[in-house]
Amino acid sequence: MKRLLFQAVLFFAAVSLFSQSVGAGGTLNTQHYAIVSESGAERAAEILSQELELRFDAYNRLFRFDPGSLREPLKVRVFIDPSAYDSYVSARVGQTRPGAVYLHYNQQERRELLVCKGSAEEPSMLAHQAFVQYLRGFVSNPPAWMREGFAIYFSGIKFDPGAGILKYEENLAWLEAVKSLGKDAPALRGIMEADFSALPVSSSFQICSWALVSFLLNNGREDYFRTLVETFMILSPQGAAQDNSREVLRRMDLWTDFTAMERDYAAYLDSRRTFADLMEEGRRAYAAKDAVSAELCFMSALDQRPTHYAPYYYLGLIYYEEKSYDMAEEYYKSSLEYGADEALVSYALGVNALSAGRGADAVSWLERAAATDPARYQARAAELINRLQEGARRTP
Repeated sequence: MKRLLFQAVLFFAAVSLFSQSVGAGGTLNTQHYAIVSESGAERAAEILSQELELRFDAYNRLFRFDPGSLREPLKVRVFIDPSAYDSYVSARVGQTRPGAVYLHYNQQERRELLVCKGSAEEPSMLAHQAFVQYLRGFVSNPPAWMREGFAIYFSGIKFDPGAGILKYEENLAWLEAVKSLGKDAPALRGIMEADFSALPVSSSFQICSWALVSFLLNNGREDYFRTLVETFMILSPQGAAQDNSREVLRRMDLWTDFTAMERDYAAYLDSRRTFADLMEEGRRAYAAKDAVSAELCFMSALDQRPTHYAPYYYLGLIYYEEKSYDMAEEYYKSSLEYGADEALVSYALGVNALSAGRGADAVSWLERAAATDPARYQARAAELINRLQEGARRTP
């Protein structure tokens, strides 16, 4: 299955090599960041430094800003004590912001990303706020739709500290909300004019900005994507947001028919389905014995959430029924890796191995299923194992 255009680029980002050193006052200096450790947060800062450099690289694959234009490294302050983090944030913005928050000031030396490492909110908030810091490090006042839309889009990037890689799963949490706006949704041009019009920067604006970004990146038309990338090059680093917005629109107007783009955008949204939609369609097709349609749905679901166990399990079922036992085993094992019901999948692996003629493997998996969940699988596993052993005794 063909992945979405930019999603394919971001799915796995390998560890990049970068130098780091510890400066005065507990500051960890990396290629693009200066990370200050609050009390006891030195190890957290080391882990965060790796993640942030990977994120910076992922962002810059698209935006292609010149890192040399940064007048100074992006500043980050790391906490492991939630109360210390809350006190620090509240003293600056008047209220706490769970997980992570980027503080932007006119004075560059005051700008910093604050992170409460290990908090429940940190992964999702860091994914959002780290992009805002990156973008505003190069363009102090970007168009609002660009700032909000890309921050949500890039929130699908997750960091795996054990493997030292980023994984991308497209954030479709607001797809249904965007669709539900219907005729009440602002026009695309209106979204782009928000900085100098009366359109409020609300939650509806944020989700529509994300939908616009998703469309421009992934609709499959090179002219839209190319025009978007060209707009990054004309953003003024110190210009006002309304001036940057007007300049982006001027560039868009040179190459874009907004009436046609609105039609293409509506068609794009109509074509997009959430992970839950795809899984439900796949299950219905599987129940109806339509293996081809079911497989397409489950493969599309994997494109969106490649670390969710459910599509792997159903693909294992499909390949088992097609007697492709090696493929079935591969998908079943992947579902186990990503957190599927151990007893259920172990039993499926046992049945698969039995059908493939691998008796020893079958017994091993069936015994594992029985041991994991005796109430569900002990009797069923024992019946299959006895049948296998009786067959072996009858064989001359």
